Amino acid sequence: MVAILTTAVQDQLAQPAEHSLQMARRDAFEAWQRSSTPWHARLGKSLRHAYHHGAGDSRSASLSSRPQNLTLVSDDTIEREIIASRLALAMMDKASWEFSDLRNRMQSLERIDDLPQQDLLRAQVLARLVLDAWFEAGLSSSVWQMLQRWLHHECSQLLNEAYHEANHWLIQQGVMPEVDLRPFIRRNAPAGGMTQAAPLGPAPGPAHVHGGIAPQAGQIAAAGAGVQGGGPVGTPASQSAQQVMAQLQRVLARHVPELAQQPVAPTRSGGMPAAGPATRSGLPAAPAGPGTLSGQASHAGGGVGQLGGPSTRAGSPRLNAAINHAQEAVQRRADKVATVDQQLTAPQALDEIRQRNQALKQVLKNAADTPAERATIELVALLFQAILQEERIPPAIRVWFARLQMPVLRVAVSEPDFFAADDHPARRLIDRMGSCVMGFSTSTAEIGDALEREIKRVVQVVEAYPDTGRRVFQTVLTEFEKFLDHYFEQENEVSKKGVSLAQQVEQRETLAIQYTIELRKMLSEVPVQDGVRDFLFQVWADVLAVTGVRYGPQAEQTKAMKRAAADLIWSASAKVSREDRAEVIRRLPPLLKTLRDGMGHAGLTHERQDEHIRSLNNALAAAFTAKTAAIPRERLDDLMSQLETLEAMLPSPDSGEINETLVRDLSSHECEGLEVVAEGGAAPTTAMLAWARELQVGSWYMLDYRGRVEPVQLVWRGLRHHLILFVSPQGRGVLFQLSRLAAFLQAGLMLPAQDESLTVKATRNALAKLEVDPTRLLA
Repeated sequence: MVAILTTAVQDQLAQPAEHSLQMARRDAFEAWQRSSTPWHARLGKSLRHAYHHGAGDSRSASLSSRPQNLTLVSDDTIEREIIASRLALAMMDKASWEFSDLRNRMQSLERIDDLPQQDLLRAQVLARLVLDAWFEAGLSSSVWQMLQRWLHHECSQLLNEAYHEANHWLIQQGVMPEVDLRPFIRRNAPAGGMTQAAPLGPAPGPAHVHGGIAPQAGQIAAAGAGVQGGGPVGTPASQSAQQVMAQLQRVLARHVPELAQQPVAPTRSGGMPAAGPATRSGLPAAPAGPGTLSGQASHAGGGVGQLGGPSTRAGSPRLNAAINHAQEAVQRRADKVATVDQQLTAPQALDEIRQRNQALKQVLKNAADTPAERATIELVALLFQAILQEERIPPAIRVWFARLQMPVLRVAVSEPDFFAADDHPARRLIDRMGSCVMGFSTSTAEIGDALEREIKRVVQVVEAYPDTGRRVFQTVLTEFEKFLDHYFEQENEVSKKGVSLAQQVEQRETLAIQYTIELRKMLSEVPVQDGVRDFLFQVWADVLAVTGVRYGPQAEQTKAMKRAAADLIWSASAKVSREDRAEVIRRLPPLLKTLRDGMGHAGLTHERQDEHIRSLNNALAAAFTAKTAAIPRERLDDLMSQLETLEAMLPSPDSGEINETLVRDLSSHECEGLEVVAEGGAAPTTAMLAWARELQVGSWYMLDYRGRVEPVQLVWRGLRHHLILFVSPQGRGVLFQLSRLAAFLQAGLMLPAQDESLTVKATRNALAKLEVDPTRLLA
């Protein structure tokens, strides 16, 4: 190995390069010439010492200092841990199969559950010995980085051959010629009197459709059955989250009882947590800059004092100091990448983050005082390991998610309900940001600069307030949700046209419904033909709404439509005198023209207009022969006055609830860029309606409609959530009424991109790893 490294140093020196790089290579060559033999000798001595006396723990004393001698871990120590971690991973990548067989044979031979952490057979122990000898010989980390490719290859080759030879010798001695892995798979012990422990991995279910994005059919059926059978309303996502949290608590109860809690059921309707929004003023002041809380949504309602009082505990001073130092190191490295190493791509940065996090995990575990703290560190590390491996999140966004690991660890150490409640603000923040970027494309360009900037701001704010616990997560979550509403309405080029059209539809529909209600009140005691009454309620109320939205309530066009309504009411009343009949005949042509113009503005086709005009003509003809009393002139004048001031009598758009039976067919609102779903799916169950109400702005779905299956993003919900708009990446808007959306969910025509939230999926992955090796919780 030394000879090959010597050749590599010489080859690098012989290659042409820039002056600075050439000087660095020459310095490395001289250092290697001077120190390669001492390194070789020290490494051999260390291996012999470890063989006879055990490897021990050669890490810096600063990693295991006592609380009374508390010191910060140096950057050099963290850098050395990172280099050792990378070397160990490289060796295990090549030698994992041989090591697995060797470990199983040693477990059988020595009758132990697993190899000790400091066993010389473990790759991380050898990696530490290699690194310690390297630095003791006077070689620097810069020389290591220059030779890292050859060092990784040669050490991997060396360890793989050693494992192979050890396995070969043990087989010759009759130790497990055939390795049967089944006895070594750790099963969870039965709990709570159960005859068999519940599986910790993903439950088997029917095959997913549309590329694996469909929720499990059993979950949807169970959600519907829960309501029909009198049980609580639960969506597939909330049921999955509660199941995973319960599984995690069972594992913790067996291995770390002091960390286990009863799973906290969500107290909000539809599975949403009960915690109210936090204000920016609920946090202490911080220096101005990208990490401050100044920005949008400064009027966020509520207060952090309204949050429920979860059980909290203080982490050990040594661990808190280590977490603070680790976060500072991560931030310094991120700032350096942003300013100096700008050529570092996002995937390369992610790889470096994974290696650094692995090293930091071990540093933090050495600073922990209790098994609960060590288990918390391991669980949070597993969660973020799964999140950083989520390929549907663009690498550039995952880099920012990675910076949340230390703040989340800090809140998990102090608030154990982080592992019991799926609605913890820290979890909800990660899930909310994840749902907005976990679509069906991993391109950062398709996500948008504004959304990426907001995620960056959120992370920096969380980092700026390390001692506020869950309050900072709740605050930025409220801000992020307000940002999403503003973003899709004003900034996103793909969605803002569709949102504008949908808002006009909602305003028009709300006005039409309110006009209908007020017209019914006004005409309740006025003798009007049924055909005319139906026309006013079903057609002309919509015409008044369209004209009011387009021109304003006091515009001449709107007033003309109101006068037409009064003229129609008078014309359709009983006519007992020759003069009244002559007046009706005189007014009829301009009245019919106004009626046609109004129906044309409302989008009615010529055929529909002709149908309504025929019906009105029949009503007017009947008025000529009617025997009922005529409407007095004073009553008609009063009616006209009420029509002119109709807007003053309308209820506030924010007050009361719109009876959904009044919401009519919206298909007439279709225009270029906006489709209105008016058909498809059966009558939805209560559970499906609850699920439809719970869908959040920014989340992605796969829609099967009109022969097309394409991804869409929820970008807008109406004031009362009766109208929901989805937009495709190409800008096609699809507008749903709530009941129709629930029907599509029930029929599988609208499928979520995520079967479960980002943190729930990460928790499930962590449970699968803990099922194989639960000892890592306390290692």
